[in-house]
Amino acid sequence: MNDEIYPLYRLLKEDTRYPLEAYQFVRDALSFAQDDLDMGTDNATNAASQHSAEASQRPERHLTGQELCEAIRLYALSQYGYLSKTVLNQWGLNATGDFGNVVYNLISIGWMRKSEDDLREHFDAVYDFETVFLKNFDFAADE
Repeated sequence: MNDEIYPLYRLLKEDTRYPLEAYQFVRDALSFAQDDLDMGTDNATNAASQHSAEASQRPERHLTGQELCEAIRLYALSQYGYLSKTVLNQWGLNATGDFGNVVYNLISIGWMRKSEDDLREHFDAVYDFETVFLKNFDFAADE
């Protein structure tokens, strides 16, 4: 097995709460936040992903847990629209705290990084899925 992928494979075996798709989605949402939404602050010691060659060529940009939750919300809506909550729930992502679990699992295998000020709890109760993905869904914006 490719040594680069082995840590994720081991993680998926050790923590079965989230499938591969959940981890990929959170990493894609981070890229979306940094590249498309221009979120985060430049900081070489705090940034998120160092795994890919592309990430090592651009300056690292750090997002707080709350900022990443907001980026994940926007990314989910851009990808899945009104089905966002359904898709995320299917991957075991039922609350923003689950995003924190995924992020901190990725940190544990070296696929994301955190700053000294970051805490797993910063992801807890950032928003309610029912509210942001269903009750407040803007059908006009989805057209």
